Amino acid sequence: MDAAYLFAKNFVDTKYENLPSEVVEATKKEILDLLGVALGGASQPGATHVCELVRDWGGKEESSIIGSKRKVPAPNAAQANATMAHALDFDDVHEAAVMHPGIASIPVVMAVGEAQGHLSGKELIASTALGVDMMCRLALATTPGKSPIELGWHLTSLFGFMGSAATAARVMRLDQEKIVDAIGIGYHQCAGNGQCVKDGALTKRLGPGFAIKGGITAALLAKAGVTGSKNTFEGEWGLYCQYMHGDYSREILTADLGKRFEGVNVAIKPYPCCRGMHPAIDAALALTTDQNLRSKDIGEIVLSVTDAHLSLLCQPEDAKRSPRSPVDAQFSIPWGVASAIVGKRVGLDDFTESAIRNRDVLEVTRKIRVEVDNALHRSGPEPTRVKVITNDGKVFVKVVENPLGSLERPMSFEDCARKFTDCAKSLDAGRIERIIELVGQLEQQADIKEMIRLLT
Repeated sequence: MDAAYLFAKNFVDTKYENLPSEVVEATKKEILDLLGVALGGASQPGATHVCELVRDWGGKEESSIIGSKRKVPAPNAAQANATMAHALDFDDVHEAAVMHPGIASIPVVMAVGEAQGHLSGKELIASTALGVDMMCRLALATTPGKSPIELGWHLTSLFGFMGSAATAARVMRLDQEKIVDAIGIGYHQCAGNGQCVKDGALTKRLGPGFAIKGGITAALLAKAGVTGSKNTFEGEWGLYCQYMHGDYSREILTADLGKRFEGVNVAIKPYPCCRGMHPAIDAALALTTDQNLRSKDIGEIVLSVTDAHLSLLCQPEDAKRSPRSPVDAQFSIPWGVASAIVGKRVGLDDFTESAIRNRDVLEVTRKIRVEVDNALHRSGPEPTRVKVITNDGKVFVKVVENPLGSLERPMSFEDCARKFTDCAKSLDAGRIERIIELVGQLEQQADIKEMIRLLT
């Protein structure tokens, strides 16, 4: 039996009451985080273009666009909200899976639930937890023991078509067979590559939105009676054979399904950039603070990275030293390290159109040399060795194994609330406080209508 049937059964059978308390708490943090980064990303290029497009399309007034008074068809609202939430590259991440699971689940549940006229806090938590778990398992099972980065896929987008299809189908209360169809219809659309990162293109921000629009459409088609492939994951031309040359682990994909939920292993980001940059940023901040370093005192910085991070986060070299766009900066270890040294902090203001022209940061990036050390390879966010050589010959070295936000150094709900406040500057203080309160007590909300109203 294909794993699609096992996932579909899990989506049908699992209730809120089946979720361990730690899964509930982790999911509420993910929801608050997603809503915050969506508000923060609403004004970003790419996101504004998608929002303008779906507003121009108009259509049935079903679901809300965050930060707007307009309602549009559910697939379009979810696409807009996901694009906003991914625009800052500030959304949650499963470090070992190297992907963003919440974005393929939370906007789906909210849009479909609102379109149906009622969504309780418990159902938002349960459907999100199931969607997150499926997304993480799909990615974790991919090429086990190897870095999925080198495949060239953007796994969030690729798996998002199927994960969001199953999630939407659950909220629509479809049966197991129709959820299998929805997953198969999602598979028939799925795509998502990493070339946008190489080219610093805005399409990096759009991939998850494309995926969940396709996923919701897949669930609606399955509900209407359209059939999809049944052996979506493990068939002769199924996902893992067609896209991964058969290199996957069924054990990782399905072990303890319905009993163990990968959402507890999802990290909340403290910095608005690729998670692979965070160990280097933490190391640079620590050196800057501990050694009281000033950029003018630095003669050279040597960054030691793995092959995977060299390709994704350090090449092309000119674009990573002098970003062509904010997307380049969001995927540049040299930029992250230089920003940390110059500003002694890293935040939203370091990845804007004006920031990438900051002469002080650009001066530091010119002092950076990158070398490869594959001994740094780890499962999850691989560390970067940051070595600073001062003008007077002093040498300081720092490696951070567990960056802020990791399972060893997790962000608390209070940390997430502070991050939400930083991102939600378009809202007044009263709204911000009330949204945080509602998410903190989400399981007590009979209907999330008030939360949606406050977000729009």
